[in-house]
Amino acid sequence: SWIKSSISLPLTAGVLFVGLPYSFCLVAQWIYGWPNKPGYRKYVEALKPRVYCLTVATLDILKYLQYGRLYLQLKSWYKNEENNKLYKKGIIFGRKGNKLDLYHPLNTNKSENGPSPLVVFIYGGAWGSGERSTYCLLARQMADELNATVICPDYCIYPKGNVLGMVQDIADCLLWAQENGLRFDFDKDNIVLIGHSAGAHLCALTTLFLTETREEMFMESKTQQKITSSIRGIILSGVYDVSDHYEHEQKRGIEYVSTMHKAMNGVENFPYYSPTHLLKKLPLFALLHGTSDIVVPVKSSTKFCELLTSLSVKVSLYLLPEVSHTEIVTDLMLSDRSFYHPIFSCIKQEFRK
Repeated sequence: SWIKSSISLPLTAGVLFVGLPYSFCLVAQWIYGWPNKPGYRKYVEALKPRVYCLTVATLDILKYLQYGRLYLQLKSWYKNEENNKLYKKGIIFGRKGNKLDLYHPLNTNKSENGPSPLVVFIYGGAWGSGERSTYCLLARQMADELNATVICPDYCIYPKGNVLGMVQDIADCLLWAQENGLRFDFDKDNIVLIGHSAGAHLCALTTLFLTETREEMFMESKTQQKITSSIRGIILSGVYDVSDHYEHEQKRGIEYVSTMHKAMNGVENFPYYSPTHLLKKLPLFALLHGTSDIVVPVKSSTKFCELLTSLSVKVSLYLLPEVSHTEIVTDLMLSDRSFYHPIFSCIKQEFRK
């Protein structure tokens, strides 16, 4: 019995502290990608002690199971044909034939107020996942709470597209809005961008590229200027300095499995695709960030706010107690969720400006 106990205790410890962590790590890297090293070196790099951080990050994904019921609710709502009267689904736009959904506010007197303002919501997903249908309840609630038309477009995520392609897709959506305001009865010259996580990064980056009339947007400069002038404000919660966020990913041990550096075409392009490196003339910014966000640290928003302030850009910062990275979006989908009213209160306050 003593011999069995002496053998089983180290064996159990070995399984718990070595076997399981390395197993999680190997599976994660096999699915999402190995370190960018030649030959066997990628396996040596993959098996460094950083695997413990990666294992914690991998296990952290299990917390998303709590949103299973909400996911089923929104998928059921989106597929229910009776709800089609509440929005227009699958409108094709842009050069790549992407699709968007459009939601009108239910309670508004357009004869008195004229065309409603337009909100363009850009979802996140680490530049490698996400689809517009997941945010149907959020867009529906946002249209009513803000008394605005809300557009939620898809964009070409990695590996189908890189970050430049994503920016072009969002610019195409804004161009579609310029051309279809009269048709769908919204104010094409009164647009607010709202983005979450990678979507926040793409909103800021798109605005900057349009402001600078970049050639890689493949739009006439006059068209880009017209789109820029229609953007009245940007409400964001996400990543603004890609280099800083890469350091945060390294601390979590996920930098190799993350889609970010792949979507940016390598670490050498991080400055070029970081809004903090490209700031010039910008509209009003409002930054929202949950204090319980461990996916994107609060420092991402506080540093961006400090930089905007130093450049005399009008900016508001809202740090939301106990709100996590996911809850800042999921709790906007149903009015009975814990943080629905606090978050929408901040958005409404900034939207009125």
